[in-house]
Amino acid sequence: MGQPTPAQKDRDWWRSAVIYQVYVRSFADGDGDGTGDLAGVRSRLPYLAELGVDALWFNPWYLSPMKDGGYDVADYRAVDPAFGTLAEAEKLIAEARELGIRTIVDIVPNHVSDQHPWFRAALAAGPGSPERELFHFRSGRGDNGELPPNDWPSQFVGSTEPVWTRLPDGDWYLHLFTPEQPDLNWAHPAVRQEHEDILRFWFERGVAGVRIDSAALLAKDPELPDLASRPEPHPFVDRDELHDIYRSWRRVADEYGAVFVGEVWLPDAERFARYLRPDELHTAFNFSFLSCPWEPGRLRTAIDTTLAEHAPVGAPATWVLCNHDITRTVTRYGREDTGFDFATKTFGTPTDPVLGTRRARAAALLSLALPGAVYLYQGEELGLPEAEIPVDRIQDPMYFRSQGADPGRDGCRVPLPWAAGLPHAGFGAQQEPWLPQPADWPSYAVDRQQRDPGSMLALYREAIAIRPVFGDGPLTWLPAPDGVLAFARGGGAVCVVNLAPGPVDLPPHSRLLLGSGPLDDTGRLPQDTAAWLQA
Repeated sequence: MGQPTPAQKDRDWWRSAVIYQVYVRSFADGDGDGTGDLAGVRSRLPYLAELGVDALWFNPWYLSPMKDGGYDVADYRAVDPAFGTLAEAEKLIAEARELGIRTIVDIVPNHVSDQHPWFRAALAAGPGSPERELFHFRSGRGDNGELPPNDWPSQFVGSTEPVWTRLPDGDWYLHLFTPEQPDLNWAHPAVRQEHEDILRFWFERGVAGVRIDSAALLAKDPELPDLASRPEPHPFVDRDELHDIYRSWRRVADEYGAVFVGEVWLPDAERFARYLRPDELHTAFNFSFLSCPWEPGRLRTAIDTTLAEHAPVGAPATWVLCNHDITRTVTRYGREDTGFDFATKTFGTPTDPVLGTRRARAAALLSLALPGAVYLYQGEELGLPEAEIPVDRIQDPMYFRSQGADPGRDGCRVPLPWAAGLPHAGFGAQQEPWLPQPADWPSYAVDRQQRDPGSMLALYREAIAIRPVFGDGPLTWLPAPDGVLAFARGGGAVCVVNLAPGPVDLPPHSRLLLGSGPLDDTGRLPQDTAAWLQA
């Protein structure tokens, strides 16, 4: 087989891309009102280009009441005024592309906002109306319909609140998330047609890809059976009907050369791989690696399992260390339990930030050396820790729906620090940010890190720039001491990560390309440190 042509490489950019996740509300505030916006993103495009990323994934920027951070969409064809305008989104897409950066938008197909025109029409039309067929309206159980139609649990971990809300007219409607996010009925042809039209709307505006939120939840068993009755297959997770939906989406994407990445949380590797068949989704997020503890055996198993899951369908893996829902890497890796589980999140969990930062630097080199695509969450390249949000400032519905037991996700969504000496660390010049920044936030500011060759930002810039030395080949594990991960790729480069209790010798090499930290005085690789070598 010959080398891929430049045209093939351009078409297959997504197979090995570095993709940067932008949580617009917290990225940069262009108009000074305390909320990040598209103007702020446009002003920082040179920074993103210098970082070296291939694409930007934007969390929802659509018109929304913001009951769940924009994942309650009222209109997919309008940008929320807090973020800007549709014209500004079009300029952002075009300006990024001029810098060689593609755009991926977020689509939330499981539900809409209760302010969406469809749902408002359904409320007005009443029981039994065609408008209500676009959602899941049902009569209640009990003598007078006073009990919910079934026993399904909320998809917010830790929430004990019901997924059904009763209306004054007696009907109940389904919402796997908040009451302000009614679930759509994907068995209805109008729902399918509308979403295909939405895809075309954004592809026509130059969007290169779509991230699909809660991608395994759309289809529901029409009987809506109780979970307690142990129905098979599951009544609302990973149902076979989903694959026909995504095959039709793929046909739309192929018209534009666009790609999909699915948010698919599934424990079954074979079921997971079905979403990645050649006529369905291009990629899906790799949550086993993201939630894996900082343990050599567990990490190697997560890597091997991920590559094995993707191999039968020829799909590239995706590697993610954190995102807008997950405790930030620096904080998580500094804790006694270095894995991640929504169910175990609590207030006040102790962490060692120095240890966490050292491990996060090593994890950066590990993830960027693996075959496939890598997703970075904004601020990860700055080494930002998870912030403790004062209880009276928390906005995340996960906190409220868990009756305050779960601290929620706001701690990883705090607005970025850009300039240490400016108000609000340069996020915006005037109004206080929508979430409070910790007192030490200026110490992580971009302008400080740009002047420091040993900073996390400098490490990420250099790693992304030289990452192509690993080539396009598969991963081959190399002999290594206990607690050490060592592998080679087709380009002749080697990655070594030391998770052993003490320093270790490096394997034979001609040159040290990059280290997450310095070697010790004897030239050995210290604990919790990674190195890239030329073999």
